[in-house]
Amino acid sequence: MGSSASKNSEDDDDGSNGGGGQLYVSLKMENSKVEGELTPHVYGSLSLIGSWDPSKALPMLRESASMSELSFVVPPDHETLDFKFLLKPKNRNTPCIVEEGENRLLIGGSLQGDARLALFRLEGDVIVEFRVFIKADRVSPFDLATSWRAYRENLQLSTVRGSPDVSINPDPKSVECPSESLELDLAHYEVPAPAPSANSSLVYAADNAENPRSLSASGTFLNDKTTNTAPNISEDSDDRVDGSPSAKEMTIIVPDSSNIYSASGEAESKSVGTLSPFQQKDGQKGLFVDRGVGSPRLVKSISASSFLVDTKLIKNSMPAAAGAVAAAAVADQMLGPKEDRHLAIVLVGLPARGKTFTAAKLTRYLRWLGHDTKHFNVGKYRRLKLGVNMSADFFRADNPEGVEARTEVAALAMEDMIAWMQEGGQVGIFDATNSTRVRRNMLMKMAEGKCKIIFLETLCNDERIIERNIRLKIQQSPDYSEETDFEAGVRDFRDRLANYERVYEPVEEGSYIKMIDMVSGNGGQIQVNNISGYLPGRIVFFLVNTHLTPRPILLTRHGESMDNVRGRIGGDSVISESGKLYAKKLASFVEKRLKSEKAASIWTSTLQRTNLTASSIVGFPKVQWRALDEINAGVCDGMTYEEVKKNMPEEYESRQKDKLRYRYPRGESYLDVIQRLEPVIVELERQRAPVVVISHQAVLRALYAYFADRPLKEIPQIEMPLHTIIEIQMGVSGVQEKRYKLMD
Repeated sequence: MGSSASKNSEDDDDGSNGGGGQLYVSLKMENSKVEGELTPHVYGSLSLIGSWDPSKALPMLRESASMSELSFVVPPDHETLDFKFLLKPKNRNTPCIVEEGENRLLIGGSLQGDARLALFRLEGDVIVEFRVFIKADRVSPFDLATSWRAYRENLQLSTVRGSPDVSINPDPKSVECPSESLELDLAHYEVPAPAPSANSSLVYAADNAENPRSLSASGTFLNDKTTNTAPNISEDSDDRVDGSPSAKEMTIIVPDSSNIYSASGEAESKSVGTLSPFQQKDGQKGLFVDRGVGSPRLVKSISASSFLVDTKLIKNSMPAAAGAVAAAAVADQMLGPKEDRHLAIVLVGLPARGKTFTAAKLTRYLRWLGHDTKHFNVGKYRRLKLGVNMSADFFRADNPEGVEARTEVAALAMEDMIAWMQEGGQVGIFDATNSTRVRRNMLMKMAEGKCKIIFLETLCNDERIIERNIRLKIQQSPDYSEETDFEAGVRDFRDRLANYERVYEPVEEGSYIKMIDMVSGNGGQIQVNNISGYLPGRIVFFLVNTHLTPRPILLTRHGESMDNVRGRIGGDSVISESGKLYAKKLASFVEKRLKSEKAASIWTSTLQRTNLTASSIVGFPKVQWRALDEINAGVCDGMTYEEVKKNMPEEYESRQKDKLRYRYPRGESYLDVIQRLEPVIVELERQRAPVVVISHQAVLRALYAYFADRPLKEIPQIEMPLHTIIEIQMGVSGVQEKRYKLMD
C-alpha cells in the first residue's frame, strides 16, 4: 500500500500561515514494471505544478530504476493543495493518462483521507499500480541556513548541474563555426564602458575612500575652531553606495520570552526576502527578516524555545548576505556573539607598501559578500583639511605642529568611523601609516567598548616593488598634483619615507595580521596573532590569496543560445548560428589579445552553451566550474518570463519587487549565486596570468559587480550584453575596464 508522512502537529507551531516556516513537499511513486515510454508527472491546483493543465505538468525525476520523485516549496498562501499524478507518453501526440479516483488533498502539510495507490488505466483496460509516498515537512528559514540536511534534501540541484564542481580540459563536441574571424585591430571593436560606480578604484584608491562627515558642503570642517577651506573639493554628498540596507531597514528583534508575539501576527514572504511587521503582546512591534537561505525569520512561536535564550531585547543589524555569512550572524544572535559586532581593520605600514591598495581591495570584497564596509583614508582627511602642498618636513617626528595636525586628522577619521559603526556599519577599514605605538594606542583607546580592532601590517623588502610604488604615488597622488618636476617629487617622497622609517615600530600588540612580502605574489608569509571568529578568518583567507601582479581578466557571455532566441530562462541548449559565429570571433580575439600569454587559461561553466563557445579557442587550458553555471531558475527553468507572469503571477511580482533576494522556487537567488562564486573570486585573485571567463548573464553580473565595486542592489540590473567582452585590468593602480563588442 501507499504511505504518507507529514510533520506532527506539535511541530506545526513553527509558523502556519507564513508565521515562520515554509512547506516542503516530497512526492514519490514506485513501480518496477512500467517501461520507460511513460514518465510520471504531477499537476494540480498550484501553478508551479501545472494548474490542472496536463501539458504543463511537472515531471518527476528518476531517483532509481523504480522510483520517481518530485519535491517543491508550497507558498505560504497556498498550503491547501489538491493534485493528481499522471503518466505522460514520450510521444507527444498520445494523450496523458491521469490516475483514477478523486483528487489528492494536502492541507497544511497533512494528507486528507487514507493513503492509496495511484492506479492508471492503460489501453485494453490494463490497470497499472504505483506505490505512493507523500511527505510534507515545515522547514524554517533558520533550519535552511544552518542545516546541511535540509539544504541537501529540499534544494536539490537539477540534473544539468550533476557534474563535478571543477573539471580541467573537458572535451566538448566541436561546433561547426563559420570561417569568418577578426580581420581588424582589436581597438576597432572597443566600445565605451558604462559610467563607473562612485566606489570604483580606477586611478587612485584613496580618492574613493569616505569623505569626512565633519566636512560641510562648502568644504569646511565644522568642528574645527579655525575654519580651513580645502582646495578642489567635490560637492558630491557622501551617499550610501555600498548596496547594504540601512540599519533601520535591517533591524532584527529577538523578543523577551515573557513577551512572545501572537502567533496570528502578520508576515508574508514567498520566494523573495521581505520585511514584514508583526504584532507582539502589549502592542510592541518588530520585524520579520527573511533573506532566503542563511537569513531566517528570527521570530518564532513560543514552541521555538531555542530562539529565546537571551531574555533581553537584542537589536542588531543583519548582513544582506546569504548562506554561511548570514548563518554565522544568526548563530551569534541566538547563542551570543563570540566576537565584537563591529570590526575595525587598522592598516599599519610605511608609505609605498600597498596599504591603500589592500584596503580598497578588502573593502570591495567584503561589500560584495554583503557586509556593510567602508574605507576611511586618513591621507584624504589630511588633504581636505590642510591642503595638498605638504613637504616632507611636515612628516618629521620632531615637527610638533605637523605631529599635532596629523594626530588630529587621524582622530577625526576614527571618530567618523566609530560614529558610522554605531549607526549600523559593520566593518571599517582605517587606512593610514599608524607607524608608532603611541598612535595605535590612541586608536585602541578611542575604540574601547565600541569596536574590535585588528591591525593589518604590510611589510615589503623588495626594493623593486617599493620603487615602482613610489613612482606610481608621484603620478597618481593628489599630494604631488601640483609638482611639475617629477624627479623633485620622487626626492620629496623619499624624504617623507625616511622620516617615517626613523620612528617606525612594528606591531606587537593586540590582534594583528602581518603580510610580509605578500604583494608580489611570489611567496612571502602571513603572520596571525590572536585572530578568531568567522569574519576575521575569512579576511585572513582572502589576504593570503591577493597580490599586485598586473593581469587582465576577460569576462564574456556565451554565444547566443537557442533558448536566448526563444526567450526561455535557463536550460542547457546549444548555441545558434549567431552564437557559432561569435565563438569563432572570440577565438580570434583571444588569440590576438593573449598571444604572448602562455600561462593564460579559459574558464567555463558546465553547461554546453559555454563549452561550445569556448570550443574554437585553442592553445590554452580549459577549466569547467560548476560554480559558473547560470542562476538556477528552479521550476521556472525553460519558461519564458511571459509564461511565468501568466502561470505564476505571485512569483513574477515577488521577483519584480526585489530581484537581488528573490529565489526561484527550488532554485537560487542572486545572493545564492554570490555565495557560490566566492571560491571563483578568490581563485581569480590568486591567478597571476590572464583568465578568460565564459559564463552566463546573472553570474557575470555578480563577478563584474565585485571588480567594479558596484552595490549589491544594482547587480540584477547590470548590463551584460551578448557577444561583448569586458576586459578587467587588475594592477597596483586599481581596476580598469575596457569593452569590446565583436558583433551586433
